[in-house]
Amino acid sequence: MPIRIYVCTTCKTPDDPSPERAGARLFKSLHEVTQTHQSDVIIEGVECLSVCKRPCTIAFADQNKWTYIYGDFTADDSAEQILACASLYAHAADGLIPWKERPDALKKGVIARLPASLNSSRLPEAQQ
Repeated sequence: MPIRIYVCTTCKTPDDPSPERAGARLFKSLHEVTQTHQSDVIIEGVECLSVCKRPCTIAFADQNKWTYIYGDFTADDSAEQILACASLYAHAADGLIPWKERPDALKKGVIARLPASLNSSRLPEAQQ
């Protein structure tokens, strides 16, 4: 089952001369790389991940795994590192990626790690 990489397409970076937002460019770059390499990821653009102070922002998510949110990517040259880390995430049973194994950009860019229960289609019922 493929994992999802959510990409904030509304991220913009200061002093970026491009008329296209940096997040949209990162989304396109990731999508292009996955088209040229066989990959078990789904790249999904989202309107906002609410991490505006740390553009460009992505999230790795999969049911029954921790979700990671990362920021501080460059729009035009981060796709390979993101996909390398996505492969580590895909092969980790619980989604936990050892810090030492992450590409450098993903060591520094961690914003949050969310419990797997938030991704589950059925949350456990509250105990009474």
